Amino acid sequence: MKVSPALRHRDFNLYWFGVVVSQIGTRGTVAANLYQVYQLTGSTALTGLVGLAQAVALLVLSPFGGAYADRLDRRRLLQAAQLLAMVVAGALAAVTEAGAATTVDVLLCVLLTTAAATFDQPARQALIPAMIPRDELPQAFALLNPSRELAVLLGPALAGLLIAVHGPGLMYIVDAATYALLVVVLGALRTPRLVPDARGHGVVRTIAEGASFVHGRPLIWLMMSIDLSATLFGAYRVVLPALSLNVLHAGPTGYGLLSAAPSAGALLATYPAFRVMARCRPLGLVLLGASVGYGATTIALAQSRWLPLALLAGGLVGACDAVATTIRQAVVQLETPDTMRGRVSAIYQMASRGGPALGDLNIGWIAALIGPIAALSVGSVVPIAYAGLHIARRTGVSRYRIEREPSPATEPGHRPVTA
Repeated sequence: MKVSPALRHRDFNLYWFGVVVSQIGTRGTVAANLYQVYQLTGSTALTGLVGLAQAVALLVLSPFGGAYADRLDRRRLLQAAQLLAMVVAGALAAVTEAGAATTVDVLLCVLLTTAAATFDQPARQALIPAMIPRDELPQAFALLNPSRELAVLLGPALAGLLIAVHGPGLMYIVDAATYALLVVVLGALRTPRLVPDARGHGVVRTIAEGASFVHGRPLIWLMMSIDLSATLFGAYRVVLPALSLNVLHAGPTGYGLLSAAPSAGALLATYPAFRVMARCRPLGLVLLGASVGYGATTIALAQSRWLPLALLAGGLVGACDAVATTIRQAVVQLETPDTMRGRVSAIYQMASRGGPALGDLNIGWIAALIGPIAALSVGSVVPIAYAGLHIARRTGVSRYRIEREPSPATEPGHRPVTA
């Protein structure tokens, strides 16, 4: 495969490395949080509270994270968020290693870590266009998203291994170390400082401007709705402890493998996703097809009774999700001018990250009533039906394309989409 022009940029390569390493710890810790709560309580409904803690922080603080990402030095904001998350991971490691951790302790740390991430993620997304020329941005996302999945693959697998060897506390120690490394990497970047809006609006008005911008861009909120249809009703991760321990009888190591399988599938989808973005295929139909595939493969995961078959289904879930995520994130960044990217990214993360968190709560309590297999199988019909509706009605999403080479005269906020 020809080397992407995005890989010729020093800052992007450093950033790419730092994000992957940081995500190893982050994703491993999420898997360890879910496992630890299930281990402490034996309840899928209470395990779903991990998602509720994430959702509360995301929905309350995301708009502020986006506003500050458009008002402050984005690198410094990222470093501050990473330092806070490092302290929280270290504290949870300490109480876990002391044998004093409770469900409330885990949920509080999830809440604080997610609060830090609400300021981290908008700045992180908005920083990418400062490192990559506009016409290379779609391919950069096609590389970056699956590459993060390498960390998401290693993180849960590492969590499963460390839990089996020593317990969740060791995973939290590793997480703290990865946050420290990313702080150092961010300090080495040479990106231009954001020039904020000279009108000097207050934070609340800044947030309102971002919401108004998104409201006037139907393509962005339609992307959010497609994302939510999958994550609210096809939230598979909350039932993985129950599936691995009680259905597949695979133990903590099997749980780690099952948690990592979607990321392995996403990695295998790297080349197809890259080629789709490079060749400018009818990306709307590709997105909707991937959404249908996500729902179908999640049903297959729920219905699996044999670990290898479950791992295969999990891999296909990740492959479909990677293709859809790459397209959605590229569209959001291309549709947004630089001075608005922090706020728009924050609003989008309320769907992209808040959706899975609320989905954990949603599927968790339903699984407590009808069992994890039925809950996940029934819920996963929703993204299939919603994507099928877009295809049948030939909406703007189904006709959507990205221009191959934007004109040099294109304004930062120009909509490079034809439908």
